[in-house]
Amino acid sequence: MHQPPFRLPVADPERTARLREALSAASFTADGLLDLLGSSAYAALARGETVPALRATRGESGPLETLVRLFLLQRPVAYGRAAAALPAEDCLADGWLVREGDEVRASVDVRPYGGPEGQDWWIVSDLGCAVGGAGGIGGPGGARDREDRSRLVLGVGGASTTLAGLTVPAPVGRVLDLGTGSGIQALHAGRHATRVTATDRNPRALAIARLTLALSGAPEPELREGSLFEPVGDETYDLIVSNPPFVISPRSPEGSELVYREGGMSGDDLCRTLVQQSAAHLADGGWCQLLANWQHIEGEDWRERVASWVPSGCDAWIVQREVQDVSQYTELWLRDAGEHLAGPEAYAARYEAWLDEFEARKTTAVGFGWITLRKSGADRPSVTVEEWPHPVEQPLGGEVMAHFDRQDFLRTHDDAALLTARFRLADEVVQEQVGPPGAEDPEHVVLRQYRGMRRATTVDTVGAGFAGVCDGTLSAGRILDAIAQLLGEDQVVLRDRTPQSIRLLIEQGFLRPVDDDGIAAR
Repeated sequence: MHQPPFRLPVADPERTARLREALSAASFTADGLLDLLGSSAYAALARGETVPALRATRGESGPLETLVRLFLLQRPVAYGRAAAALPAEDCLADGWLVREGDEVRASVDVRPYGGPEGQDWWIVSDLGCAVGGAGGIGGPGGARDREDRSRLVLGVGGASTTLAGLTVPAPVGRVLDLGTGSGIQALHAGRHATRVTATDRNPRALAIARLTLALSGAPEPELREGSLFEPVGDETYDLIVSNPPFVISPRSPEGSELVYREGGMSGDDLCRTLVQQSAAHLADGGWCQLLANWQHIEGEDWRERVASWVPSGCDAWIVQREVQDVSQYTELWLRDAGEHLAGPEAYAARYEAWLDEFEARKTTAVGFGWITLRKSGADRPSVTVEEWPHPVEQPLGGEVMAHFDRQDFLRTHDDAALLTARFRLADEVVQEQVGPPGAEDPEHVVLRQYRGMRRATTVDTVGAGFAGVCDGTLSAGRILDAIAQLLGEDQVVLRDRTPQSIRLLIEQGFLRPVDDDGIAAR
């Protein structure tokens, strides 16, 4: 595919508003694309595969088909077709379109994106930078030299939507989007923040973020160039979000690394540094949420290693979602960069370089997951590190907030206080009894969530009975006394041995504390 000049559009306010109106009028939206392409081609397009969408729009000449072929499939169209769908002269003047004889083509990828409250947004990125696809990011060179490829800016991918769904939804004053890329997190943050600052060490990313927000009709954030926290000095924020360049790879020659994924540091040092430095830039009670990769080092517990990154005075919830051995990890990111198209010898040499790096660092695998910090100032911070590869419900931001609320409750309630508290079984929890068919009693009882993290936990007879009775009216101690009497057990012994099990049910969200007004915590 012919690559356009490495130049970006400008966003004249009036002309951009007319472009936005035209995109909306043509139903060039997330819902409109699904209706046009169907679920299969729509899903393939999200994976960076264009053939099904090309087939779905073949021979069609309506405005929506024209926009799909221009901005998503990067195919030239006749000027007349473009003019019927867009303010073509405006787009040519600002550089969204480039004219070639009787045809025009797009200079950037413009991808419809549905906001969480049904907003129609559009994410701008470089052409050929859909995540996935057989060619990798920008191909293995071609019309773009290595320096140009290093500055490419990606659009919507699974990582960016995952982080957006994890972000706490509470209204905040100041938000920092660190490593903004195409501006997706800044776009989300603008819904519930008074002020948004977006940074990136790639000036091209800042320019594209400006285009994304302008085209989506969102207020422009304060844009600053620089790495990590350098651009913000000693400023503090209520929320820091980051989808950083977390890929663990051999160091590339200066100026040639792919800045969207490689942070210029060795191993997982960039993620570690971001976590460790975040506390100094958080206001009291502030949040830091990011995606990260971390090394599994031979002879070390990855949980202890990543937990050691957490700065003092911060609670943390670290969730490992996926683990890949070093060969799988290498293959994933070599294909992402299109290195598999460079020829067998070059590919093998690059593969060897990655494995040499991992061997030197005694890295056996790489984990991917979420890290959330909250600056609580607690003397005994809560640091939860867990592996959870199972499906979860997105958006998960409310559950993130609830997790830290539960940690506050547990930290401030010793066993005696716990037994005086009242609880309510979460609405989304069901009980499953597991055992041979026809058996009089189940072998074990499972409590299962159908919302949030979708956890399941096995409980004994006391735990099942306790959870089933929790409706917010009786204290935990009174419920245990009643169970002890029913089972013929000593009340004191049962009160002594049960609090730890109750704590686990609270921590995992099966039980919610009830306040004096009978209102359960989220």
